Formats: sequence, C-alpha cells, structure tokens
Amino acid sequence: MIHPILEARGLCWAPPRRPDILTDINFALAEGDVMAICGANGAGKSSLLRMLYRYVAPRKGTVSLMGRDIWLHSARETARLVAAVLQEQPTDFALTARQIVALGRLPHRAGFAAASLRDAEVISAALSRLDLDRFADHAFGTLSGGEKQRVMVARALAQEPRVLILDEPTNHLDIRHQLELLALLRGLGLTVICTLHDLTLAAQFADRVLVLANGRVLSDGPPDQALSVHHIATAFNVTARVDRSGASPRFSFHL
Repeated sequence: MIHPILEARGLCWAPPRRPDILTDINFALAEGDVMAICGANGAGKSSLLRMLYRYVAPRKGTVSLMGRDIWLHSARETARLVAAVLQEQPTDFALTARQIVALGRLPHRAGFAAASLRDAEVISAALSRLDLDRFADHAFGTLSGGEKQRVMVARALAQEPRVLILDEPTNHLDIRHQLELLALLRGLGLTVICTLHDLTLAAQFADRVLVLANGRVLSDGPPDQALSVHHIATAFNVTARVDRSGASPRFSFHL
C-alpha cells in the first residue's frame, strides 16, 4: 500500500468569527503527484494552500504530512519537507538573488552555523536550474517581476523539499518561461501542488486537477475529467468549449 505524503481530511477554515470559507476538503497525494488547484477568485484556493504549508491551522480537520499531523511537526521540520512559493514577493530586499536563494538552506542549518560547501552547491544548482546565473549577484529589487518569481522558486528548490507548493507560479512570466517553469516542476520528481488560473496550462501540467467552487471540492481527478464543460460552467459561471483534438485539452470561454 502506498501511503500519502500529504493528506487533507475534512478541512474547514474561516477567519475568526466568520462563516467557513472552505468546507470538508479531502484529498491525498502520493510521492511525485502533480496537482493543480483551480477555481474562480474567492473560491478558497490560497486559503487552502496556507493550511497545506502550515501557515494557518484548520478550524476542523487535519493536514497530515508523511502520516503525521502537520502541526505536530516543528516549523523547522515542516520547512525541511515543504517549500512554498507565494504570489506576494518581497518588495525590495537589500539582498542579491544568490543571497535570497541561500535563505532556502536555513532549515538545514543548526543554530548559527555558517553555510557549508554542500549549501553552496545546492544554491548554485538552484540558480542554474532556473536560468538565473547571470542575475545571481544582482540586487533583488532591480530584477523584473518574472526574474523575481524565478528567484523565489529557486529559493524553494534550495530547501530540498519533498513537497513544493506554489500559488500562481506563472504570474509575471512570459509564455516561454511559463512553459519552462511548468516543465521544470514536472521533472523534479517532487510532490507539487499549485494554483493556476489558466486551465489549458493546468491540463498540460498536472496529473490531477482539483476544482474548488464556493469553498468546496467540485471535482478532483485527471484533467479531462475534472475540467469538464459542466464543472467549468459551475465553477466559473461561464460557457466553456473544450478542444480535445490535441495531446491535452484546450479551452475557450463565453459569457
């Protein structure tokens, strides 16, 4: 039996003294699974991610990481296993790209120990993997939005996580870098969870798509099943057409 690396059981969440934003969310991911979370603005996608990377605790239910409640792991233990790349980027760190990527090594250091040769190797590999070598010593604040996004992904890779969680990772990226980043994420061999607005990219990228609507799971399965015309109409309140003539579905939408 394959045990899930990450599992959500009965998750409910709301801000204090507010009705639930998310209700009864359930899914389990095995090592190496790639899942896209889709849904309209306000469906609860980012709130769900915050529970998965241990930023907020569920009001009800459990997130299990490697078979154990994620809140029974220490913050350091969680950071060694789970890395998150968020939509909100630092605005103007007085750090270089290399120094920001180096922050990904902090969960692996004991106390105030200096960076090791291993740390330096991991940092350099992460920069190279995201095609950032020529920007490594540039101040982060001088980079474009797309370059900053790639630096933050490189920082997450430097954590050497087992689970990688990304909130709209293709924001700020041009088409080529969107495709390159998603191909890179697929090739990592990690369990990857990300939110995506672009349903065509989600269908190309993910083994599995979870669609949220009104804070609940509307569909969860392979892209061609989860992203049916009916599910898209329900989740986004639009009329959808799906072209299935290629290797993965392509979508068009009408009011």
